[in-house]
Amino acid sequence: MSASPADPMDGFDTTIHAPNRLRICALLDTAEEAEFATLQRELGVSASVLSKHVTVLVDAGYVEQRKAVRDTRQRVWLRLTRPGRDAYHAHLAALRAIVGPQGTP
Repeated sequence: MSASPADPMDGFDTTIHAPNRLRICALLDTAEEAEFATLQRELGVSASVLSKHVTVLVDAGYVEQRKAVRDTRQRVWLRLTRPGRDAYHAHLAALRAIVGPQGTP
């Protein structure tokens, strides 16, 4: 008996799929970690909007926060956890599977 083809929805992650959370994961995937203010600037969102999306990702175990004082101000750095990176890459693979090969007639 042969194995059935993989379901394109395997790996699709509704937590990551929200546009801002997808962009957060994409930015963090390319960096070891990023400061909250840098992500806010890159995404062009308010601190409260970013905070809400980060909270969802932290609660899912996909993002970790590191807080420290720098220049007399509390700063927050974010990074993808190993499960977060794995989930992000699986989500990208699912999106590619859903879309299918590009450029075929």
